[in-house]
Amino acid sequence: MRTVVPLVLSLAACVGSPPLPPPSGGAAPSESSRYLVPAGYGTLRQEDISIRLQLLGFQVQATPLDETIIRLLAPDSYRALRELAATRTRELDDLAQRTGLREFSLWRLLFFGTQLGEAPFSPEELTITSGGRDFRPLAIVPLSPGFGRQRLAQRETQAALYVFDPQVDVNQPLVLQFQTARSDEWAQVLERVERERALVRSRAGVRPPDSSRY
Repeated sequence: MRTVVPLVLSLAACVGSPPLPPPSGGAAPSESSRYLVPAGYGTLRQEDISIRLQLLGFQVQATPLDETIIRLLAPDSYRALRELAATRTRELDDLAQRTGLREFSLWRLLFFGTQLGEAPFSPEELTITSGGRDFRPLAIVPLSPGFGRQRLAQRETQAALYVFDPQVDVNQPLVLQFQTARSDEWAQVLERVERERALVRSRAGVRPPDSSRY
């Protein structure tokens, strides 16, 4: 059963505070993961690791919060997304106890209103196809006021944290569908991700990261 958690969170990041521990119950993989690179050397933007969908009256941007992906972002963007997941440690721990899962695949979804008047949207109508299986969100945690209204005014932005089964593998091609819109562009995103991984490993072997930026 999917759960909509009625919580509100500012998206502002506290740049300059000490390094954060991996979110408990979150999507951070083992340090031995072959996809994991050192933090602090990435240059990608959040838009570079996101899937975009266009629907009638609004747009959707889905961004994974998996450490193997967000460590490829520029330091400030990496910290912002990592803190976003870390602030929900308690809720994720509670969900882990209810589901028996030790970790999750976390995604941030942004919804942008594009038409005059208001556009309705159904937040639960999201499916990710991974490894030949369809996954629906286990929980949806609102991150902005008004998300529960399920309506978007023109130029309005609403956001939520979507929690999926950990079998959703962000390092393999995915298909994302929200209501009537469907995208398989993650395969192209992964090509960009693999190029940046190689560059990050090269940079990490040449100079240390600027720890003051975390």
